[in-house]
Amino acid sequence: MTVTDQDPGRTGSGMRHFRFLVVGNAVSAYGTYLDMIALSLFAYSLTGSATHTGLFMALRLATSVLTGFGAGSLVSRLDRKRLMVTSDVSQAVALVVLVIAPTTAQAGLLYAVAVVTGAGATVTSVALRSSIPEIVGQDQRVRANALLATGRSLAMVAGFASAGVLISTVGYTGAFLIDAGAFLFSAAVLARLPITTRSRQPVSATGTETDPGPGTAAGPEPDDARRRPGILAAQLTALRYLRLTPVLLALISLRAVDAFGSASHNVGLPVLSTMLDPQHPAAFMSQFWATWAIGNIIAQRGVARWARRTGRTINERAFAAGAALMSVAFILTFTAPPLPLAVLVATVAGVADGFTEIAYTTRLQATPDDQRGYVFGFSATAENLGFGVGMVACSFLLEQFSPLTVVTLFHGLAVLLAVAFLATLWARRRTTT
Repeated sequence: MTVTDQDPGRTGSGMRHFRFLVVGNAVSAYGTYLDMIALSLFAYSLTGSATHTGLFMALRLATSVLTGFGAGSLVSRLDRKRLMVTSDVSQAVALVVLVIAPTTAQAGLLYAVAVVTGAGATVTSVALRSSIPEIVGQDQRVRANALLATGRSLAMVAGFASAGVLISTVGYTGAFLIDAGAFLFSAAVLARLPITTRSRQPVSATGTETDPGPGTAAGPEPDDARRRPGILAAQLTALRYLRLTPVLLALISLRAVDAFGSASHNVGLPVLSTMLDPQHPAAFMSQFWATWAIGNIIAQRGVARWARRTGRTINERAFAAGAALMSVAFILTFTAPPLPLAVLVATVAGVADGFTEIAYTTRLQATPDDQRGYVFGFSATAENLGFGVGMVACSFLLEQFSPLTVVTLFHGLAVLLAVAFLATLWARRRTTT
Protein backbone atom coordinates (compact mmCIF):
# COMPACT_ATOMS: atom_id res chain seq x y z
CA MET A 1 0.00 0.00 0.00
CA THR A 2 1.32 3.41 -0.91
CA VAL A 3 2.00 5.92 1.82
CA THR A 4 0.64 9.39 1.11
CA ASP A 5 2.53 12.57 1.87
CA GLN A 6 1.12 14.90 4.50
CA ASP A 7 1.83 18.38 5.67
CA PRO A 8 4.56 17.94 8.32
CA GLY A 9 3.08 20.67 10.50
CA ARG A 10 -0.34 19.09 10.48
CA THR A 11 1.11 15.64 11.15
CA GLY A 12 3.24 16.84 14.08
CA SER A 13 0.49 18.80 15.79
CA GLY A 14 -2.02 16.05 14.97
CA MET A 15 0.05 13.39 16.73
CA ARG A 16 0.58 15.66 19.76
CA HIS A 17 -3.16 16.22 20.09
CA PHE A 18 -3.87 12.58 19.36
CA ARG A 19 -1.79 11.45 22.34
CA PHE A 20 -4.08 13.45 24.62
CA LEU A 21 -7.06 11.91 22.83
CA VAL A 22 -5.60 8.43 23.48
CA VAL A 23 -5.43 9.19 27.21
CA GLY A 24 -9.04 10.37 27.26
CA ASN A 25 -10.20 7.38 25.21
CA ALA A 26 -8.31 4.96 27.46
CA VAL A 27 -10.03 6.43 30.54
CA SER A 28 -13.39 6.14 28.75
CA ALA A 29 -12.56 2.55 27.76
CA TYR A 30 -11.72 1.81 31.39
CA GLY A 31 -15.21 2.95 32.30
CA THR A 32 -16.66 0.75 29.54
CA TYR A 33 -14.85 -2.39 30.69
CA LEU A 34 -15.60 -1.66 34.33
CA ASP A 35 -19.31 -1.24 33.72
CA MET A 36 -19.41 -4.38 31.55
CA ILE A 37 -18.74 -6.33 34.75
CA ALA A 38 -20.40 -4.01 37.28
CA LEU A 39 -23.66 -3.63 35.36
CA SER A 40 -23.97 -7.38 34.67
CA LEU A 41 -23.37 -8.23 38.34
CA PHE A 42 -25.71 -5.44 39.44
CA ALA A 43 -28.44 -6.75 37.14
CA TYR A 44 -28.20 -10.18 38.74
CA SER A 45 -27.95 -8.73 42.25
CA LEU A 46 -30.99 -6.54 41.69
CA THR A 47 -33.26 -9.09 40.01
CA GLY A 48 -31.86 -12.39 41.28
CA SER A 49 -32.68 -13.76 37.84
CA ALA A 50 -30.24 -15.20 35.31
CA THR A 51 -32.90 -14.59 32.66
CA HIS A 52 -33.05 -10.86 33.37
CA THR A 53 -29.26 -10.68 33.43
CA GLY A 54 -29.11 -12.44 30.08
CA LEU A 55 -31.74 -10.09 28.66
CA PHE A 56 -29.74 -7.08 29.84
CA MET A 57 -26.57 -8.36 28.13
CA ALA A 58 -28.50 -9.35 24.98
CA LEU A 59 -30.16 -5.92 24.79
CA ARG A 60 -26.80 -4.17 25.07
CA LEU A 61 -25.34 -6.31 22.28
CA ALA A 62 -28.45 -5.94 20.11
CA THR A 63 -28.28 -2.16 20.55
CA SER A 64 -24.66 -2.20 19.39
CA VAL A 65 -25.65 -4.17 16.28
CA LEU A 66 -28.59 -1.89 15.44
CA THR A 67 -26.60 1.27 16.14
CA GLY A 68 -24.05 0.15 13.57
CA PHE A 69 -26.74 0.56 10.90
CA GLY A 70 -27.14 4.24 11.72
CA ALA A 71 -23.63 5.08 12.91
CA GLY A 72 -22.23 5.39 9.40
CA SER A 73 -24.90 7.93 8.47
CA LEU A 74 -24.41 9.86 11.72
CA VAL A 75 -20.63 10.21 11.42
CA SER A 76 -20.99 11.23 7.77
CA ARG A 77 -23.68 13.85 8.45
CA LEU A 78 -22.71 15.29 11.84
CA ASP A 79 -19.58 16.62 13.50
CA ARG A 80 -17.65 13.54 14.67
CA LYS A 81 -16.03 15.26 17.61
CA ARG A 82 -19.40 16.40 18.95
CA LEU A 83 -20.79 12.90 18.44
CA MET A 84 -18.02 11.39 20.57
CA VAL A 85 -18.45 14.02 23.30
CA THR A 86 -22.23 13.48 23.29
CA SER A 87 -21.79 9.70 23.50
CA ASP A 88 -19.50 9.98 26.53
CA VAL A 89 -21.73 12.49 28.30
CA SER A 90 -24.86 10.41 27.57
CA GLN A 91 -23.30 7.31 29.13
CA ALA A 92 -22.22 9.30 32.19
CA VAL A 93 -25.71 10.77 32.63
CA ALA A 94 -27.33 7.33 32.27
CA LEU A 95 -25.12 5.91 35.03
CA VAL A 96 -25.76 8.85 37.37
CA VAL A 97 -29.53 8.54 36.82
CA LEU A 98 -29.28 4.83 37.66
CA VAL A 99 -27.44 5.65 40.90
CA ILE A 100 -29.88 8.31 42.14
CA ALA A 101 -33.03 6.48 41.07
CA PRO A 102 -35.17 4.74 43.69
CA THR A 103 -34.46 1.04 44.08
CA THR A 104 -37.90 0.19 42.74
CA ALA A 105 -37.12 1.96 39.46
CA GLN A 106 -33.58 0.65 38.95
CA ALA A 107 -34.60 -2.68 37.40
CA GLY A 108 -36.41 -0.90 34.59
CA LEU A 109 -33.70 1.73 34.20
CA LEU A 110 -31.10 -1.01 33.69
CA TYR A 111 -32.54 -1.70 30.25
CA ALA A 112 -32.34 1.98 29.36
CA VAL A 113 -28.70 2.01 30.50
CA ALA A 114 -28.03 -1.04 28.31
CA VAL A 115 -29.38 0.86 25.29
CA VAL A 116 -27.43 4.06 26.04
CA THR A 117 -24.10 2.31 26.75
CA GLY A 118 -24.43 -0.07 23.79
CA ALA A 119 -25.26 2.76 21.38
CA GLY A 120 -22.66 5.11 22.84
CA ALA A 121 -19.81 2.63 22.56
CA THR A 122 -20.62 1.89 18.89
CA VAL A 123 -21.01 5.54 17.86
CA THR A 124 -17.74 6.48 19.57
CA SER A 125 -15.88 3.59 17.94
CA VAL A 126 -17.14 4.38 14.42
CA ALA A 127 -16.59 8.14 14.78
CA LEU A 128 -13.09 7.81 16.22
CA ARG A 129 -11.82 5.21 13.76
CA SER A 130 -13.25 7.25 10.87
CA SER A 131 -11.53 10.42 12.14
CA ILE A 132 -7.98 9.17 12.74
CA PRO A 133 -6.64 9.85 9.19
CA GLU A 134 -7.93 13.42 9.41
CA ILE A 135 -6.49 14.00 12.90
CA VAL A 136 -2.96 12.67 12.29
CA GLY A 137 -2.68 12.32 8.50
CA GLN A 138 -2.86 9.18 6.36
CA ASP A 139 0.86 8.44 6.75
CA GLN A 140 0.59 8.32 10.56
CA ARG A 141 -2.50 6.17 10.89
CA VAL A 142 -0.59 2.93 11.70
CA ARG A 143 1.18 4.62 14.63
CA ALA A 144 -2.06 6.27 15.74
CA ASN A 145 -4.02 3.00 15.63
CA ALA A 146 -1.27 1.27 17.61
CA LEU A 147 -1.29 3.99 20.27
CA LEU A 148 -5.08 3.85 20.51
CA ALA A 149 -5.12 0.06 20.75
CA THR A 150 -2.41 0.12 23.45
CA GLY A 151 -4.43 2.56 25.52
CA ARG A 152 -7.57 0.43 25.20
CA SER A 153 -5.66 -2.77 26.08
CA LEU A 154 -4.28 -1.18 29.24
CA ALA A 155 -7.77 0.08 30.05
CA MET A 156 -9.22 -3.40 29.56
CA VAL A 157 -6.69 -4.97 31.91
CA ALA A 158 -7.26 -2.24 34.51
CA GLY A 159 -11.05 -2.38 34.16
CA PHE A 160 -11.32 -6.15 34.48
CA ALA A 161 -8.70 -6.33 37.24
CA SER A 162 -10.16 -3.55 39.37
CA ALA A 163 -13.86 -4.36 38.97
CA GLY A 164 -13.99 -6.92 41.78
CA VAL A 165 -11.94 -4.77 44.14
CA LEU A 166 -13.97 -1.62 43.48
CA ILE A 167 -17.33 -3.32 43.82
CA SER A 168 -16.31 -4.96 47.09
CA THR A 169 -14.91 -1.72 48.56
CA VAL A 170 -17.14 1.10 47.27
CA GLY A 171 -20.15 -0.93 46.14
CA TYR A 172 -22.11 -0.65 42.92
CA THR A 173 -22.91 3.01 43.56
CA GLY A 174 -19.23 3.93 43.85
CA ALA A 175 -18.31 1.84 40.79
CA PHE A 176 -21.01 3.48 38.65
CA LEU A 177 -19.92 6.96 39.74
CA ILE A 178 -16.31 6.11 38.84
CA ASP A 179 -17.62 4.92 35.45
CA ALA A 180 -19.48 8.19 34.98
CA GLY A 181 -16.39 10.19 35.95
CA ALA A 182 -14.31 8.29 33.38
CA PHE A 183 -16.77 9.15 30.60
CA LEU A 184 -16.91 12.81 31.64
CA PHE A 185 -13.10 13.02 31.71
CA SER A 186 -12.97 11.67 28.16
CA ALA A 187 -15.64 14.13 27.03
CA ALA A 188 -13.75 17.05 28.59
CA VAL A 189 -10.47 16.06 26.90
CA LEU A 190 -12.18 15.71 23.52
CA ALA A 191 -14.03 19.01 23.87
CA ARG A 192 -10.82 20.96 24.52
CA LEU A 193 -8.67 19.38 21.79
CA PRO A 194 -8.32 21.51 18.60
CA ILE A 195 -8.61 18.54 16.24
CA THR A 196 -10.07 18.16 12.76
CA THR A 197 -12.20 15.04 12.36
CA ARG A 198 -13.37 15.56 8.78
CA SER A 199 -11.52 16.02 5.52
CA ARG A 200 -10.82 19.63 4.63
CA GLN A 201 -10.17 18.79 1.01
CA PRO A 202 -12.71 17.81 -1.62
CA VAL A 203 -12.38 14.27 -2.88
CA SER A 204 -11.65 13.94 -6.57
CA ALA A 205 -13.18 11.42 -8.89
CA THR A 206 -10.10 9.22 -8.45
CA GLY A 207 -10.64 9.07 -4.69
CA THR A 208 -7.64 11.26 -3.81
CA GLU A 209 -7.75 14.50 -1.90
CA THR A 210 -7.00 17.77 -3.65
CA ASP A 211 -4.92 20.07 -1.48
CA PRO A 212 -6.12 23.70 -1.49
CA GLY A 213 -2.79 24.75 -0.02
CA PRO A 214 -1.39 25.16 3.46
CA GLY A 215 -3.31 27.39 5.81
CA THR A 216 -6.52 27.25 3.79
CA ALA A 217 -9.52 27.10 6.07
CA ALA A 218 -12.23 24.56 5.57
CA GLY A 219 -15.18 26.09 3.75
CA PRO A 220 -18.82 25.41 4.37
CA GLU A 221 -20.09 21.95 3.59
CA PRO A 222 -21.56 21.61 0.10
CA ASP A 223 -25.27 20.93 -0.26
CA ASP A 224 -24.77 17.28 -1.21
CA ALA A 225 -22.66 16.76 1.93
CA ARG A 226 -25.57 17.94 4.07
CA ARG A 227 -28.02 15.68 2.29
CA ARG A 228 -26.52 12.44 3.55
CA PRO A 229 -28.57 9.22 3.26
CA GLY A 230 -30.65 7.84 6.13
CA ILE A 231 -30.04 4.67 8.10
CA LEU A 232 -31.02 2.10 5.47
CA ALA A 233 -29.62 4.16 2.62
CA ALA A 234 -26.32 4.44 4.52
CA GLN A 235 -25.90 0.65 4.37
CA LEU A 236 -26.66 0.72 0.64
CA THR A 237 -24.12 3.52 0.21
CA ALA A 238 -21.48 1.42 1.97
CA LEU A 239 -22.38 -1.65 -0.09
CA ARG A 240 -22.19 0.30 -3.36
CA TYR A 241 -18.71 1.50 -2.47
CA LEU A 242 -17.63 -1.96 -1.26
CA ARG A 243 -18.90 -3.51 -4.51
CA LEU A 244 -16.37 -1.34 -6.30
CA THR A 245 -13.65 -2.47 -3.87
CA PRO A 246 -14.30 -6.22 -3.42
CA VAL A 247 -11.11 -6.65 -1.39
CA LEU A 248 -12.59 -4.46 1.36
CA LEU A 249 -15.90 -6.35 1.25
CA ALA A 250 -14.01 -9.63 1.63
CA LEU A 251 -11.96 -8.11 4.45
CA ILE A 252 -15.08 -7.07 6.38
CA SER A 253 -16.59 -10.53 5.81
CA LEU A 254 -13.45 -12.12 7.22
CA ARG A 255 -13.60 -9.77 10.21
CA ALA A 256 -17.24 -10.76 10.85
CA VAL A 257 -16.33 -14.46 10.77
CA ASP A 258 -13.36 -13.69 13.02
CA ALA A 259 -15.79 -12.08 15.51
CA PHE A 260 -18.05 -15.15 15.16
CA GLY A 261 -15.07 -17.34 16.09
CA SER A 262 -14.06 -15.06 18.96
CA ALA A 263 -17.46 -15.57 20.56
CA SER A 264 -16.58 -19.24 21.08
CA HIS A 265 -13.53 -18.60 23.25
CA ASN A 266 -15.28 -15.84 25.19
CA VAL A 267 -18.11 -18.23 26.11
CA GLY A 268 -15.87 -21.33 26.27
CA LEU A 269 -13.14 -20.01 28.58
CA PRO A 270 -15.29 -20.01 31.75
CA VAL A 271 -16.31 -23.61 30.96
CA LEU A 272 -12.70 -24.68 30.34
CA SER A 273 -11.52 -22.90 33.49
CA THR A 274 -14.11 -24.72 35.59
CA MET A 275 -13.12 -28.06 34.06
CA LEU A 276 -9.42 -27.46 34.80
CA ASP A 277 -9.88 -26.24 38.39
CA PRO A 278 -13.41 -26.55 39.79
CA GLN A 279 -12.31 -25.06 43.14
CA HIS A 280 -10.73 -21.96 41.59
CA PRO A 281 -12.37 -21.48 38.16
CA ALA A 282 -11.20 -17.88 37.84
CA ALA A 283 -7.50 -18.81 38.09
CA PHE A 284 -6.99 -20.03 34.53
CA MET A 285 -9.13 -17.26 33.03
CA SER A 286 -7.29 -14.47 34.81
CA GLN A 287 -3.89 -15.95 33.94
CA PHE A 288 -4.88 -16.39 30.31
CA TRP A 289 -6.27 -12.87 29.85
CA ALA A 290 -3.34 -11.27 31.66
CA THR A 291 -0.88 -13.08 29.38
CA TRP A 292 -3.03 -12.32 26.33
CA ALA A 293 -3.02 -8.63 27.26
CA ILE A 294 0.78 -8.60 27.52
CA GLY A 295 1.04 -10.10 24.02
CA ASN A 296 -1.52 -7.58 22.78
CA ILE A 297 0.51 -4.65 24.06
CA ILE A 298 3.78 -6.12 22.71
CA ALA A 299 2.24 -6.26 19.22
CA GLN A 300 0.82 -2.76 19.39
CA ARG A 301 4.04 -1.15 20.58
CA GLY A 302 6.07 -3.18 18.08
CA VAL A 303 3.88 -2.11 15.18
CA ALA A 304 4.06 1.53 16.31
CA ARG A 305 7.88 1.44 16.36
CA TRP A 306 8.01 -0.35 13.01
CA ALA A 307 5.72 2.23 11.41
CA ARG A 308 7.71 5.14 12.84
CA ARG A 309 11.00 3.66 11.64
CA THR A 310 9.91 2.56 8.15
CA GLY A 311 7.03 4.91 7.33
CA ARG A 312 5.17 1.93 5.86
CA THR A 313 1.63 0.70 6.48
CA ILE A 314 -0.09 -2.70 6.69
CA ASN A 315 -2.11 -4.36 3.93
CA GLU A 316 -4.97 -6.85 3.87
CA ARG A 317 -2.67 -9.86 3.44
CA ALA A 318 -1.07 -9.14 6.81
CA PHE A 319 -4.49 -8.94 8.43
CA ALA A 320 -5.59 -12.31 7.01
CA ALA A 321 -2.35 -14.00 8.12
CA GLY A 322 -2.71 -12.52 11.60
CA ALA A 323 -6.35 -13.62 11.86
CA ALA A 324 -5.42 -17.20 10.93
CA LEU A 325 -2.59 -17.25 13.49
CA MET A 326 -4.86 -15.87 16.21
CA SER A 327 -7.53 -18.51 15.58
CA VAL A 328 -4.97 -21.32 15.66
CA ALA A 329 -3.61 -19.99 18.97
CA PHE A 330 -7.07 -19.95 20.54
CA ILE A 331 -7.72 -23.51 19.36
CA LEU A 332 -4.42 -24.63 20.94
CA THR A 333 -5.42 -22.89 24.19
CA PHE A 334 -8.39 -25.24 24.54
CA THR A 335 -6.17 -28.33 24.28
CA ALA A 336 -5.07 -27.40 27.87
CA PRO A 337 -1.31 -27.55 27.17
CA PRO A 338 1.33 -27.59 29.94
CA LEU A 339 1.89 -24.23 31.66
CA PRO A 340 4.98 -23.06 29.70
CA LEU A 341 3.29 -23.85 26.38
CA ALA A 342 0.01 -22.32 27.60
CA VAL A 343 1.81 -19.06 28.37
CA LEU A 344 3.41 -19.09 24.91
CA VAL A 345 0.09 -19.80 23.18
CA ALA A 346 -1.73 -17.08 25.13
CA THR A 347 1.03 -14.61 24.26
CA VAL A 348 0.83 -15.51 20.57
CA ALA A 349 -2.97 -15.11 20.68
CA GLY A 350 -2.54 -11.65 22.19
CA VAL A 351 0.15 -10.62 19.69
CA ALA A 352 -1.94 -11.78 16.73
CA ASP A 353 -5.11 -10.17 18.12
CA GLY A 354 -3.37 -6.83 18.68
CA PHE A 355 -1.77 -6.91 15.24
CA THR A 356 -4.99 -7.75 13.39
CA GLU A 357 -6.88 -4.94 15.14
CA ILE A 358 -4.33 -2.40 13.89
CA ALA A 359 -4.08 -3.95 10.42
CA TYR A 360 -7.85 -4.05 9.90
CA THR A 361 -8.52 -0.52 11.10
CA THR A 362 -5.59 0.89 9.13
CA ARG A 363 -6.76 -0.75 5.90
CA LEU A 364 -10.32 0.55 6.22
CA GLN A 365 -9.02 4.04 6.97
CA ALA A 366 -7.53 4.18 3.47
CA THR A 367 -11.12 4.70 2.28
CA PRO A 368 -11.82 8.30 1.16
CA ASP A 369 -13.28 10.42 3.94
CA ASP A 370 -16.66 10.91 2.26
CA GLN A 371 -17.18 7.11 2.30
CA ARG A 372 -15.20 6.17 5.42
CA GLY A 373 -17.99 6.73 7.93
CA TYR A 374 -20.38 4.50 5.99
CA VAL A 375 -17.74 1.76 5.68
CA PHE A 376 -16.92 1.81 9.39
CA GLY A 377 -20.62 1.81 10.28
CA PHE A 378 -21.17 -1.20 8.02
CA SER A 379 -18.12 -2.87 9.57
CA ALA A 380 -19.41 -2.28 13.12
CA THR A 381 -22.71 -3.89 12.20
CA ALA A 382 -20.96 -6.91 10.65
CA GLU A 383 -18.59 -7.38 13.61
CA ASN A 384 -21.26 -7.05 16.30
CA LEU A 385 -23.68 -9.26 14.38
CA GLY A 386 -21.02 -11.94 13.90
CA PHE A 387 -20.11 -11.85 17.59
CA GLY A 388 -23.76 -11.89 18.70
CA VAL A 389 -24.72 -14.84 16.47
CA GLY A 390 -21.59 -16.65 17.61
CA MET A 391 -22.45 -16.10 21.29
CA VAL A 392 -25.92 -17.58 20.85
CA ALA A 393 -24.78 -20.49 18.68
CA CYS A 394 -21.86 -21.60 20.83
CA SER A 395 -23.94 -21.31 24.02
CA PHE A 396 -26.24 -24.00 22.64
CA LEU A 397 -23.40 -26.12 21.22
CA LEU A 398 -21.48 -26.11 24.51
CA GLU A 399 -24.41 -27.98 26.05
CA GLN A 400 -23.72 -30.87 23.67
CA PHE A 401 -20.01 -30.75 22.84
CA SER A 402 -16.69 -30.10 24.57
CA PRO A 403 -15.21 -26.58 24.58
CA LEU A 404 -12.35 -27.78 22.36
CA THR A 405 -14.78 -29.11 19.74
CA VAL A 406 -16.83 -25.91 19.66
CA VAL A 407 -13.81 -23.58 19.57
CA THR A 408 -12.16 -25.68 16.85
CA LEU A 409 -15.35 -25.51 14.77
CA PHE A 410 -15.80 -21.76 15.15
CA HIS A 411 -12.17 -20.67 14.87
CA GLY A 412 -11.52 -23.32 12.21
CA LEU A 413 -14.07 -21.55 10.01
CA ALA A 414 -12.12 -18.30 10.44
CA VAL A 415 -8.84 -20.07 9.54
CA LEU A 416 -10.37 -21.58 6.38
CA LEU A 417 -11.76 -18.21 5.25
CA ALA A 418 -8.45 -16.46 5.96
CA VAL A 419 -6.52 -19.06 3.96
CA ALA A 420 -9.04 -18.79 1.09
CA PHE A 421 -8.70 -14.99 1.18
CA LEU A 422 -4.89 -15.22 1.03
CA ALA A 423 -5.04 -17.77 -1.80
CA THR A 424 -7.38 -15.51 -3.79
CA LEU A 425 -5.08 -12.51 -3.34
CA TRP A 426 -2.07 -14.60 -4.36
CA ALA A 427 -3.87 -15.91 -7.47
CA ARG A 428 -4.96 -12.39 -8.47
CA ARG A 429 -1.44 -11.11 -7.99
CA ARG A 430 -0.06 -13.85 -10.23
CA THR A 431 -2.55 -13.10 -13.01
CA THR A 432 -1.71 -9.38 -12.97
CA THR A 433 2.09 -9.85 -13.06
